Amino acid sequence: MSVKDSAHSLFISDLHLSDSRPAISRLFFDFLQQTAIHADALYILGDLFEYWLGDDTLDAPLNQQVCRELRQLADSGVNVYFMHGNRDFLIAERFASACHATLLADPALVNLYGTPTLLMHGDTLCTDDVKYLAFRTQVHDPNWQNQFLAQPLAARISMAQQARAQSESDKQEKSTEIMDVNDDAVREILRQHHYPRLIHGHTHRSAQHTVSLDGRACQRWVLPDWYDNGGYLRCDAHTCQFASLTV
Repeated sequence: MSVKDSAHSLFISDLHLSDSRPAISRLFFDFLQQTAIHADALYILGDLFEYWLGDDTLDAPLNQQVCRELRQLADSGVNVYFMHGNRDFLIAERFASACHATLLADPALVNLYGTPTLLMHGDTLCTDDVKYLAFRTQVHDPNWQNQFLAQPLAARISMAQQARAQSESDKQEKSTEIMDVNDDAVREILRQHHYPRLIHGHTHRSAQHTVSLDGRACQRWVLPDWYDNGGYLRCDAHTCQFASLTV
């Protein structure tokens, strides 16, 4: 049996691709060409990019290459799915169409080889971070987004850099617990969706957890980030397991 014949799907998030980290971009392209090519589907659960300033930036060299590589993967027969993160929430249909990818709502419930699986970026589970959630509500407002996208590119770059600097400053004042998921929020979303397996990113705390809830044991898988190296989650009909990638 070939690797391609063994049905499985791959999950990644929090790559934060940017021109300043070319080694991670190369690692991602190698992953697409050598690993993801053998999967049924690739699910990108947010923060593929360090930031996304609008689909009118598709012609930027890095954005263009990412889209080309994803399109080649999709055209080879691998289903490519993308979910917004807190950095690339402005990705829209033009990007998805150019990459031959499907945009997913957050959360998205899928039947993964017979196991109901809830996919999220993960930021909405961090309910203790009240300041971030207020910011998230603001930037997800359609009026705010339209006003932002109407700005010249230079102005958008400046605003994104200021927001990034403010975010880094805010992190210094927040405890690690505040920036992690809230257990009650996790239980609530699992109940709402009838106790599925949960896969998410955002927190950069890769691990597999078991959530004991209403007499059930629900799996929660947290995807790794790609800051120093990379990693992904591989799921088939029987199990899920993490795999690491090295620059």
